Amino acid sequence: MNTQTKAWAAAGFLAIVTPVLAHHSFAMYDQTKTVTLTGVVRQFIPQANHAELQFILLAPDSKGLSKGADGKYVEWGVEMAGSAAVAQQGITPATFGAGTVFSVKLNPLRDGTNFGSRVGALAKCPVDPATKKPVLPAPGKTCDTVPGNTLSGGTTF
Repeated sequence: MNTQTKAWAAAGFLAIVTPVLAHHSFAMYDQTKTVTLTGVVRQFIPQANHAELQFILLAPDSKGLSKGADGKYVEWGVEMAGSAAVAQQGITPATFGAGTVFSVKLNPLRDGTNFGSRVGALAKCPVDPATKKPVLPAPGKTCDTVPGNTLSGGTTF
């Protein structure tokens, strides 16, 4: 093999290997634990490798947003498949925009940070056509229990 052929072969190898090495393992998530949370979307972050939903936790009484001991809203994030894959599941910035109320099951990070990896479908609370406000689940319940809810990313919550 001549020098030019070797250079092209090396470049091709790096083009294939680099994205694989950049992609992380899911070992950082505790896959022995599944947490179910309901919250209000703060931001949808579309990315090629992993789309994310950043959200503020709904208070246990479902009457407002949850605040921590420091008085700040309790924020969480959930990682999903890449943007193209979740878009095919109906999960887009348009369908899960800021203010959307939804429930998610996730495997939390092992370090205790408020972030996790999605498990199964997302259950989206419906919006009341008269008030244009989300219909919230009863205290201790999730969006899949609200009549008119929709599931995205799977057929069961």
